[in-house]
Parts: sequence; C-alpha cells; structure tokens
Amino acid sequence: MKKQELQAAFKDIFQEEADGFFFSPGRINLIGEHTDYNGGHVFPAAISLGTYGAARKRSDQTLRFYSENFKALGIVEVDLKTLVFDKKDNWTNYPKGVIKFLQEAGHTIDKGMDIYIYGNIPNGAGLSSSASLELLIGIICEELFDLTLDRLDLVKIGKETENKFIGVNSGIMDQFAIGMGANKCAIYLDTNSLEYDLVPLDLGDNVIVIMNTNKRRELADSKYNERRLECEKAVEELNKGLAIETLGQLDADSFDQYAYLIKDANRIKRARHAVLENQRTLKARKALESGALEEFGRLINASHISLEHDYEVTGIELDTLVHTAWQEEGVLGARMTGAGFGGCAIAIVSKDKVDQFTKSVGQTYTKVIGYAPSFYIAEIAQAAHAL
Repeated sequence: MKKQELQAAFKDIFQEEADGFFFSPGRINLIGEHTDYNGGHVFPAAISLGTYGAARKRSDQTLRFYSENFKALGIVEVDLKTLVFDKKDNWTNYPKGVIKFLQEAGHTIDKGMDIYIYGNIPNGAGLSSSASLELLIGIICEELFDLTLDRLDLVKIGKETENKFIGVNSGIMDQFAIGMGANKCAIYLDTNSLEYDLVPLDLGDNVIVIMNTNKRRELADSKYNERRLECEKAVEELNKGLAIETLGQLDADSFDQYAYLIKDANRIKRARHAVLENQRTLKARKALESGALEEFGRLINASHISLEHDYEVTGIELDTLVHTAWQEEGVLGARMTGAGFGGCAIAIVSKDKVDQFTKSVGQTYTKVIGYAPSFYIAEIAQAAHAL
C-alpha cells in the first residue's frame, strides 16, 4: 500500500490529513518452533505481508482506531486515561496494551491519536498479525511523540502486551523478528540471552511458499498455554537430577540420560521436542551457511514430524499440506510454522516447480479437507519502519 493510498483512506475515515505512515511486517519461522519460551534458538524472518498504518496526533485525550479489516466495528474510541483490557474493544486491545506499557516505561504519550490500520496478513493465519500490530503501534508512538526508544525495548513491550494484557503466554520470537528483521536475512536468535545474528537467506533456485490452511488459529484459545505448562513441569522434574532453568540448556545426550526423571509420557514427548528442535535449529543454521540446502530441507521435515508426534500441535489441515508437499517434485522441505492448530505451513520449492506444486497440493488438500488452501511466495522484508 502506497503513502497516497494510506493518506486517502485515512482522510476518508477521519476527515483530516495523517501526520505519518508506517509498515510492520509479519513473520515466518524457518525452524525452531515452540523453542522460544523453552530457552532455545529460533530462526525467523520478517516477510512482506504485514500491517500498514496512518496516524495523526490529536489535541485531546481520545484514541480513535479504525481497521479496514474490521470495518463493521467502525471507529473504536478509547480514553487515553483508561487503558484496560475490554473484550468488546476487540482488536484495539493490542494497541491499548502497547500504549499503556510505553507509558509505564516512562515514555510520555499525553495526547490522543487517530490511527488507521490495514493488514494484508490473512487473519488467524499464524504469520503473527498481533505482533505486527504491536510493533506498528510502537513505531507510530515513537514517531508522533518523538520518543527515544531502543528497538529491543519496544520488542519487549510487544511481548509484555501479549503476555500481561491479552493473556497469551507466548515467547519473544514474533516481536523480535518483526522489530529486528532485515532484507534477505533470517534472524538466528538465542531466546535465553537475546543474542542474535542476521544470516543471509540464500536458497539458490528455491523460494519459500507459504501454505495457508485457511483454518483460523485463535492463539489465546488454543492449547498453547497448556504446552508451556507441560514443559515447565518437565523442567521441574528434571531438576531432581540436573540444575537447569530451561529445556534449551540440554542437548540430545543429556536429555536421553535424564528423561527417566519425567513422570508422565506426554511431558517426556513435549520436552523431547523442545530439546531436539533446538538442536535442529543449530544444525539448520550451519547447513544454510554452508549451502547444504538438502540437509536444511531434511531438518525442516524432521521439525514437522516432531511437532506432529511429540508436541502434537499440527492437526489434519497442517499435516495434509505438509505430507502432500513432501511428495511433490522440487520440494526441499516443508513444515508447519507458527504455534500450530491451524494457520500456515512453509515449503522450500524450486522456482520452476511452484505452479505445479500449488496446483497439486491445492487439489489434494481440497479433496481431503473440503475447502481450498491459499498460497503466497514469502518475500523476506525489513523490520517495522516509518514509510
């Protein structure tokens, strides 16, 4: 969406000119799923699908929000002095949370704003539309109120909004990828220390195809928090023989030796996924940097198998897409991406096979599930920024 289009849309809704225009990307995760809250490594990248914003500062204390994606809600008005979670305020709870935590961190946001939002991330697709919105609101406030904001602090405020305001006990990966992403690079992030490297994403003659199940994934209502609790309990049990804070501190051998301390078969599976997925992510970075793309693809496949059988967060829709993708010519690897329970998967596909791939996978999925999936080519994009 261009500035002129944003300006026209803003003026149509608010009858005024906007002060600034902004874009915040979505994200995919190449590998390292459900490791971010287990103290492991993740390997996400920002993508060109994302959230656009136009905003102006007001002279009073009223926040007015409008989203092109939720037209039926019209303009939602909120008082700057009463930023509390309210279910009826729907999507605007995300911006409210960000503004509240920015204020609590000592940043002066003393006037209201008119904010127009348009997102082209498919709703509930698991490409992190909520974190995209959180970072967008952060950079709008940064620009309009001349805030001196460290980008990492803004990333943490996005996570705080998700955890404390919305009530989803998620890790930091989504906000980090969206706040720190760079063109043509994936981010190799240690979620324990927050040390990271930008790794050039050179896939040769291949592209990343995003495969959308078109089954909505409501994160707050999913089994996400349940999985997290299972892993925390496993760490507690392992500490009877080890001194660890997170599963990410273990390698495959040490987990193998101490897994007997975990008293429940499901918790053993959850912990095994967290440990081995972290190890796969370490190997995937090395494979990508050395140009070993076939090994990289096999690691991606192994990630899905682990998420399907040990972590049990896939479901028939994601499994149908991924298992079908594995059978197709020109596919290096495929796996679900995001929290699971619907949403999207990714496949690394030879450029000259993409048309055949989407046709064939689409037909099989539609036959099995009863409705069609959607496909997008993932362009790797830069972090949230003013336009």
